[in-house]
Amino acid sequence: MEKLLREAWRIPMSAYLIVNEDEFLELIDQLRTAIPKEVRQAERILQERDRAIALAESEAERILQQAREDAAKLAEEHEIISAANQRAQTIVERAHREAETLKAEADAYAGGVLRDLDSQLATLEGQIGRLTAIVRNGLEKLSNAPETETDQPE
Repeated sequence: MEKLLREAWRIPMSAYLIVNEDEFLELIDQLRTAIPKEVRQAERILQERDRAIALAESEAERILQQAREDAAKLAEEHEIISAANQRAQTIVERAHREAETLKAEADAYAGGVLRDLDSQLATLEGQIGRLTAIVRNGLEKLSNAPETETDQPE
């Protein structure tokens, strides 16, 4: 169209041009056939763009949902791990307390047994001392006794 206007004859002293009617009508026919094709192509491109945007939004929503689920799972696992660690710490502390209690009880029991043994040993030492004195007295009496007649020759 620009070419047609440049090549057109100008009417002197006016803004009007004389245009070749056949060439102008031919251009209009070309526009009529080209524009619907271009419009359809543009509509197709817009539909593809809309479909791509919808797919991207769907994928983005899916990724966000997966991220939310993963975050929830991690938070839950963290809570479970924290609870398990707390429980383990409680069990270890209780085990230490029970071990200390058992050790104290074992020490007290061992102390009692050792005191009883010491007492029994002291009693046995006293009895052994008395028995030793009896044995020595008996040996001394035997060694000081006059010789009997069985010892003399006949």
